[in-house]
Amino acid sequence: MATEGLVPITRAYLARYYDKEQMEEILFLLNKSRRPVALQQRSTAEDTETFIVLDDVETKLKDMLKKLEQFQIKNSDNVFNTVMTYMPQDFRGTLIRQQRERSERNKQAEVDALVNAGGSIRDRYALLWKQQMDRRVQLAQLGSATGVYKTLVRYLVGVPQVLLDFIRQINDDNGPMEEQRERYGPALYTLTKLVLAIRLYLHVSLARYGQRKIEKDDIAVLQQAVVIYTEEFEKFTKFIGEVFVNAPFFISAEDAGAESRNSDEYKETIIPAGKTHEVILSVEAVNSYIAWDFSLQQGALNMVLDIGFHVEYISPSGEKTLILPYRRYEADQGNFCTVSAGSYKLVWDNSYSSFFKKSLRYKVDAVPPVVALAEPAAES
Repeated sequence: MATEGLVPITRAYLARYYDKEQMEEILFLLNKSRRPVALQQRSTAEDTETFIVLDDVETKLKDMLKKLEQFQIKNSDNVFNTVMTYMPQDFRGTLIRQQRERSERNKQAEVDALVNAGGSIRDRYALLWKQQMDRRVQLAQLGSATGVYKTLVRYLVGVPQVLLDFIRQINDDNGPMEEQRERYGPALYTLTKLVLAIRLYLHVSLARYGQRKIEKDDIAVLQQAVVIYTEEFEKFTKFIGEVFVNAPFFISAEDAGAESRNSDEYKETIIPAGKTHEVILSVEAVNSYIAWDFSLQQGALNMVLDIGFHVEYISPSGEKTLILPYRRYEADQGNFCTVSAGSYKLVWDNSYSSFFKKSLRYKVDAVPPVVALAEPAAES
C-alpha cells in the first residue's frame, strides 16, 4: 500500500468528521415531520415499505447514538475518577470535584443557549469540540497547577508527582492519547466515511423523492449499510473502551506512590480540659472555600474521645453569625462556600471535659475562588 505523502490522522482533522454529529444530522433528515409529503402520505405500497425501512434506520441510529453518549460519559468519568483516586482524600479532592461539576454545568448552559438561539447541529458540535479541547487544557492545568487551578497550587502537596505528570501529559502531541489516535484513528475514519456516505445518500434521495422514488434495491442496500455501520461502530467503541481500561497509562495506586498522601501539612495541638482551640481564617472574596480536616489522636487509656466543633462568621463590624452549629466529633472533614468576605472562626471546644485533654490533629484553610477562565489557555 502506498504511503507517500500520508501523515497520521490529527485531532483537528477528526473534528471535521465527528460520527456523533453525522448520526444526529441523519436523524434530523429522518424526522417524520421532515420526510417528503409523498412519503408521509404512504399512498402506495412502495411508499409504505420505504417509510418502514426509514423508521428502522432511525431506530438503529438512535440506539447507537445513545450507546455512544453512554460510552463517552463512562470514559470521561473513568479518567476523572482515576485521577481522583490518587488525590488526597480531603477537601482538595472535594474542591476539584466541585470545580468540575461547576465547569460542566457552565458548558451545558452554553450549549443550551446556542440551541435556543437557533444554532445548527454543526454549530453545536463545533462548540462541543471546543469545550472538549478546553477540558484537555484544564486537565493539563491541574497537572501543573496553572490556569483555573493556579489558586490550588499550594494545596497539591502530597499528590504523587507521577500522577501530576500523567494528567499534564496525557493529551500532549506525543502523549499516550496521541498514540491511541494514531493507532486507532484510521479504523474510526473508515466507519466515518461510511456514515458520511449514508447521510449523503439520504439527503439526495429524500430531496428528490417527489420526482424519483427510492428503488427497492437501493433501500435494501441502505438498510444493510446502516446495519453494518451500527454493528461495527458498536464493536469499535467496545474495543476502545477495553483498550482504555487496560491501557498501561492507567497506573495502580502502588505504582503511583499513593502513600505519599501522608504529608506534614497537618498541625497538632493539645486542648486542655475545660479549654478551646480557635483558628481564624480571613476571606477576601465571596465564593471562597473554608475547609477543614481533623481527627483526635488516641488517648493513653484507649478511650473513645470526641470534641465539640463549630464555625462562626465575624463581620467587619464584629457581629458573629453561626455558620456550622456545634456538634461533637471524633473526626470530621468538610467545607463550605462563603457568601461574605470577612473572618471565619473555627472552634474546637473541650470546655465540657473536666478531666481529659484532647490531642487534635488538624488542617484548615481558606481557598480563594476557583473560577473558569474566559479562555483557558495554559499559563507560562
